[in-house]
Amino acid sequence: MFRPAPKHARARRRTLPTMPHPIDLAHIASLIGDPTRAGMLARLLEGPARTAGELAREAGISPQTASGHLARLLDGGLLRVEVQGRHRYYRLAHADVARALEALNVLVPQRASPVRVPEPLRFARTCYDHLAGTLGVALAEGLERRGYLEAEEDGYALTPEGTRFVARLGVDTQSLAKGRRTLARRCLDWSERRAHVGGALGAALTERLFTLRWIARRPEGRGVRLTVEGRRGFDRELGLTWP
Repeated sequence: MFRPAPKHARARRRTLPTMPHPIDLAHIASLIGDPTRAGMLARLLEGPARTAGELAREAGISPQTASGHLARLLDGGLLRVEVQGRHRYYRLAHADVARALEALNVLVPQRASPVRVPEPLRFARTCYDHLAGTLGVALAEGLERRGYLEAEEDGYALTPEGTRFVARLGVDTQSLAKGRRTLARRCLDWSERRAHVGGALGAALTERLFTLRWIARRPEGRGVRLTVEGRRGFDRELGLTWP
């Protein structure tokens, strides 16, 4: 005999997230799928905001053509613009856009003659706001080996020992937990094909590593270098060493 679902079950059913409409998904895919716009997004994924003129020169197109592409990306919610005096600076709209672009990089098939990633960029870079590359993956694996993180299906669980460790580095996990962002994501690294730490914890750890001067930004793009203090710190705290 048919019995209606309990009220709490019906309530849960109503709050389930809905799938995006195929037309909306196709629209976003078309914005990213254009080679010129994909190149602009890739440049902005590197971190620094850029003007329309800079993006036009890097893409080898006219300022008018660049403006048209940027307008479409703005309308699609993939970019935001900041006005400072006479200049307009474009950057990715939010972290979800960066994560989507990084995920698409993982899906790109390996070519017979692959595009070479510069070794400094492959070793260490920022993935929007958290540490990526060989160094980022080593950090994630070091935290796991020490029992500070436990890998889950699509994220990490911070253990009590891990909470004490990151607190010693200066990361307030209670504040992070109150935010809307996922605490710790397993972000697949497109150059290493292994996971590094994303989410609020990944961003906070990376910010602290910059503050502690374990890592430093390279002059251009999103490249990161390991400092002398960082070599000592990673070795002392996580047993990670590099020649």
